[in-house]
Amino acid sequence: MSYRIVADSCCELPEELYNDPRIIRVPLELEIGNYRIKDDDDFDQADFISRIASSDDCPKSSCPAPEAYMEAYSCDAEDIYVVSLGSKLSGCFNSATLASQLYEEELEDEFGPKNFHIIDSKSAAAGETQIALKLLEMAESGMTFDEICPAIDAFRDSVKTYFVVDNLDTFIKNGRIRGLKAAVATTLSIKPILTGVDGVIEQMGQAVGIKKALRQMIEIIHTRHLNNEKRQIIVTHVNCPERAAQMAEALSDITEAPVIVLAGRGVTTTYANDGGIIITI
Repeated sequence: MSYRIVADSCCELPEELYNDPRIIRVPLELEIGNYRIKDDDDFDQADFISRIASSDDCPKSSCPAPEAYMEAYSCDAEDIYVVSLGSKLSGCFNSATLASQLYEEELEDEFGPKNFHIIDSKSAAAGETQIALKLLEMAESGMTFDEICPAIDAFRDSVKTYFVVDNLDTFIKNGRIRGLKAAVATTLSIKPILTGVDGVIEQMGQAVGIKKALRQMIEIIHTRHLNNEKRQIIVTHVNCPERAAQMAEALSDITEAPVIVLAGRGVTTTYANDGGIIITI
């Protein structure tokens, strides 16, 4: 294996890839009040959702230290591709970049020189997943490092992310959403349809109730993308597999594009909250 893909733990994967040595996930740390936990295989989603619901504190995440990325870089692979949470959302990109510089100084003699390409996803969750899976496809097809780098950057710029969450408290408290009126954020029956624009969360519309908001999100995706694009769609959910299955079915009704459903893990749970749905194309 001459390459390795390194992603932070906000990048969910199909189950069969979680133990695949070609893709390594570096965990963020999650915090609520005095409770801290790594976003790794030991993450207990039900417990964390319960803690969010019962705490007045806002849940937070902190990016992996450069040393954690350096450990992921310490392998026989010559080409290292890193997919990071959007740099406007997290410090993962900066930490991964610093780690690549430290690797050259401290570990190159042991593990050999490497080519690094660190990708600011300008997104999160399913947006990162799209990039990681495309990297895997490109690398397995035999493309060279010099061919993959500009191609994956162009692909990154084409990925669009849309989402609806049931509870916006975490977004509001952490300042992740701009331009939302307070009435929208606090009125439980009003659900905004959100998108990521160059790493910044923007509101596209709103609807009364989660079902109408999800239908409106599907309509937006259909109008903007599915008339022209047949590429893979990813639906990521937070503790709502039935809702995600309904979204996948609705998408399959209007496109021949493959639809993958993934379960959100720690970081996604922290910000999208119980019942959240994220769709990327």
